[in-house]
Amino acid sequence: MKRFWKAAAAVNVEDGWRIQLDSRPMRLPTGESLLLRHEKLAHAVAFEWQNAGGGEVGGDVKIESLPLTGLAATAEIRIRPDRGQTRDAIARYGETDLLCYRAISPQNLVQRQSDLWQPWVEWAREAFSAPLEVTSGIIHIKQKPQSLAALSAPLMRYDDYQLTMLSVIVPIFGSLVLGLAVAQGALLAQEALSLSLLDEIFAAEQWGEDPQILARHAGLGRDVIDAARFARICAGDAGTVTAG
Repeated sequence: MKRFWKAAAAVNVEDGWRIQLDSRPMRLPTGESLLLRHEKLAHAVAFEWQNAGGGEVGGDVKIESLPLTGLAATAEIRIRPDRGQTRDAIARYGETDLLCYRAISPQNLVQRQSDLWQPWVEWAREAFSAPLEVTSGIIHIKQKPQSLAALSAPLMRYDDYQLTMLSVIVPIFGSLVLGLAVAQGALLAQEALSLSLLDEIFAAEQWGEDPQILARHAGLGRDVIDAARFARICAGDAGTVTAG
């Protein structure tokens, strides 16, 4: 998309805030005009559009330069009308949480997983009264219904913005436990990502780094940091997040 506007601004309207590009409302690719209900988020989204395309009319605007816009649209258009569906989708990751499936070999990877993952399994038990079974290999183990219910209970307390963050980071991590740790402020998003990529990081140490895998990790890092920043802005902390 080519930039056609000189200035972007958040404008207060009756039900919230809208983004205006010059005198026209900003519209999503679906044609909708995004209504935002959070002032700080609205100004942050406007800032993205003000700087899009290098800040110059005619500049190339890439979707990657508008992460808060995409997250805001997810919160307002997809999650707000049906929070239950999003909660259920996030909760299901507890049934196959990454942290519960450990390597069989080599022994140094087995030990590293135990050292780095087990503390967060214990954290889930202590924080939510949700003991989880751990196994070696990929054969599915059935978690206790009481534990799964305890892990999903916090999702009922989270607002649309926190659910939006979790809807991004939990699938990336493959772990509801790590997602909840980020949401609870017990773990930085980038640290949680490193834990979730432990196997690939270990493989790179043994066999060398793959440029394609490094690029994928970098993209995932941007996604989780953007999601964490989005949640912090909506929680009232508009400070810059550089490490999740």
